[in-house]
Amino acid sequence: MSVKKITVVGAGHVGATCAQLLAQKELSREVILVDIADGIPQGKGLDQWESA
Repeated sequence: MSVKKITVVGAGHVGATCAQLLAQKELSREVILVDIADGIPQGKGLDQWESA
């Protein structure tokens, strides 16, 4: 794994799914999810972390 961080911009259905697949396939050490709406990325990230 050569990539340390991947940032996904947009925490909607597509962005959250991309972030989840990137994490599941272990394509980087860290997947960062950002969105213009406060709280959305944190909630989606927590959901993904708890499902692992």
